[in-house]
Amino acid sequence: LSDWTAVKMGPHRDLWGDLAKAVRADGMHLGASSHRVEHDWFMEGGRREPSDVNDPANAGLYGPAHQRLNDNHDPLVWDFTFASPAYLNDWLARSSEIVEKYHPDLVYFDWWIGQASVRPYLARFAAFYYNESTSRGTQGIINYKDQAMREGTGTLDIERGQLEDIRKLYWQTDTSVSIGSWGYIERDQFKTPDVIVHQLVDIVSKNGNLLLNIGPRSDGTIPEEVKRVLLDIGGWLKVNGDAIYGTRPWTTFGEGPTKVVAGTFHDVDTKPYTSQDFRFTAKHGVLYATELAWPTDGHAVIHTLGTSRPAAKQVAKVELLGSPAPVAFRQTADGLELTLPGAPPTPYASSFRITFTGGK
Repeated sequence: LSDWTAVKMGPHRDLWGDLAKAVRADGMHLGASSHRVEHDWFMEGGRREPSDVNDPANAGLYGPAHQRLNDNHDPLVWDFTFASPAYLNDWLARSSEIVEKYHPDLVYFDWWIGQASVRPYLARFAAFYYNESTSRGTQGIINYKDQAMREGTGTLDIERGQLEDIRKLYWQTDTSVSIGSWGYIERDQFKTPDVIVHQLVDIVSKNGNLLLNIGPRSDGTIPEEVKRVLLDIGGWLKVNGDAIYGTRPWTTFGEGPTKVVAGTFHDVDTKPYTSQDFRFTAKHGVLYATELAWPTDGHAVIHTLGTSRPAAKQVAKVELLGSPAPVAFRQTADGLELTLPGAPPTPYASSFRITFTGGK
């Protein structure tokens, strides 16, 4: 539908098609991100004034020309902005073309799909995409921000942020290794592996997933700083992945003095975690407690597992993932007291596998 593609311009290759094949050949899921609906306010000045944005000859790039109905020209005023049917039908057709050509497992939309005028077209797209993916025996996923979709009809996304508690429905954080960009920029600053591991552990404990972005250079290579971060996270997961993969939230997400700064665009605002901060996940009747800092005195206490607490169950065994050393423990009214080996088996965080008497 568009002439502004890498097939018709530039390298004359279906770059996203090539990427889709490579992604699936490695057994990964393919996601598609579309921000085209936001051209309406990205180009907002050009919608009001004479410019090439409102030239019908450029509709393939900007979207069909139309007069915006937003009296105060504020892109944050949702219900007073109405894109034209021609503009929205164009968006619907292009979004559907992505589904028909590439069959993405996930479609990521930003917050502008929550506009009142967009919602009927979003509903049509969702029905088409869900039916199309179901016909192929897969489960399509649509990410949405804020209240752009009704709960249960898509997957809530918290951009560069987290939630403060467990959410019953699945949700997702999208963030980047880069602090300042979603792409590649010179002299960039990057998050350290411990920050991302702590975010991952906290998000999973609250029934969420972490979508982690990296920004390749224009030639497709990944910056060395980003490689190191990804490999370090992968090293941590090789040891502690049992506390992450295939787990579900427990009765509570965790304990400790450090409070997450919840909401969007707060992913670097939470204070450093302490050895008193734990996050919980569960799988097959086993509890995983991940300690977000290593105690200097070799002792840790999980207060939630104290015999006086509502969630208390009799602990039968405690193991430290990645360590052959036994973990001595004592369960008191105040908590589950652990005696730890001299050094943590992995940096950033340490995961304990806790088995209860009777296996539950």
